[in-house]
Amino acid sequence: MDFDLPAELTAYLRELDDFIEREIKPLEAQDDNVRFFDHRREHARTDWDNNGLPRPEWEALLAEAKRRADAAGHFRYPFPKRFGGRDGNNLGMAVIREHLTSKGLGLHCDLQNEHAIVGNNISLLLMLEYGSPEQQAQWIEPLASGSAMFAFGITEPNHGSDATHMESTAVHDGQGWTVNGEKTWNTGIHTATHDLIFARNAGKAGDADGITAFLMPTDAPGFRIEEMLWTFNMPTDHGRVSFTNVRLPDSAVFGQVGRGLQVVQHFFNENRIRQAASSLGAAQYCINESVAYAKVRKPFGKPLASNQAIQFPLVELQTQCEMLRALIHKTAWLMDRDGAFSVSDKVSMCNYWANRLCCEAADRAMQIHGGMGYSRHKAFEHIYRHHRRYRITEGAEEIQMRRVAGYLFGFMSQRAPKGVAED
Repeated sequence: MDFDLPAELTAYLRELDDFIEREIKPLEAQDDNVRFFDHRREHARTDWDNNGLPRPEWEALLAEAKRRADAAGHFRYPFPKRFGGRDGNNLGMAVIREHLTSKGLGLHCDLQNEHAIVGNNISLLLMLEYGSPEQQAQWIEPLASGSAMFAFGITEPNHGSDATHMESTAVHDGQGWTVNGEKTWNTGIHTATHDLIFARNAGKAGDADGITAFLMPTDAPGFRIEEMLWTFNMPTDHGRVSFTNVRLPDSAVFGQVGRGLQVVQHFFNENRIRQAASSLGAAQYCINESVAYAKVRKPFGKPLASNQAIQFPLVELQTQCEMLRALIHKTAWLMDRDGAFSVSDKVSMCNYWANRLCCEAADRAMQIHGGMGYSRHKAFEHIYRHHRRYRITEGAEEIQMRRVAGYLFGFMSQRAPKGVAED
């Protein structure tokens, strides 16, 4: 067995580091852009008087970083070469996302709004898999460049983890669809031109079939943003929306009629392994910073690092990082070899444990750094507040554990949802 990362991947990490030093750090430093990352970050990013939305200058800075990354050939790394990418795979994305988040806060990667110079554009992967030729012609290039996006409307106010019990409905009358319902936690809805809405068109509550996905224009008559939901980590780009008697043509259907749930499952499996890698990298950053600080901080005349009360918690966290890193690399490699759904249990293991580990590492870093660790002058509070979200979104850790149990006890099978082609 060879546990070395592919030589081309480690070379690419060096290429990314060079790009960050040459293009991204100077952009972060100019015009006081550092205010978006230092102790002023939450206020600098948040328009408190406009529903808590991201300030335009913050989103403009992120857009410029993406533009530079795209021009340098990095933003599209995971996408096929025919769309300007590098044919990046799951292992590559996992390693890259850990590498970027392990650097701490910065314009190179700030996951509060899923920003990174190497795009985690799951929307494009879904478009390539499920989009009609007409939808692909409209969406592929804007999605690939990061200049456009669609929101993801599956969670409802009364239904979270179990999407099969959604109350949104879609009725076909022979000429088109009438869609009614309500969705919440629609990330990016404040700028999205479309919302990927999931609604039941057949069957009964609890059925996996009979749910259809629609690309619904946000300017369609009957579509309304009801509120933007303020969160633990501001600004907010999470909206609650309603759609009342919205008329959609058959061309708005995304994927197969009645098979919308497979789109959801595909999205989750692709994104969970990358999310796990991001949490691992952030946890490693917290550990590294704590070790460095413990070596130089000398209360009572001796370094904190000489105390086992400081050493042992960090030893346990580092041990977990090492074990998790091995599982993430193995899982991503198996996904590339056997398909994204071949190791769904291990994807869930990686995801829930990494998210929990990151929160524990950030909390420990705060404790070791004392008062300064609790302040906003260190990144730990920001890391904790963001990654605490991951323990709920895209499948709460209890749901992830339930999935693992389903495979462990034989209640579930390791196969792709019907209609999803495995590589």
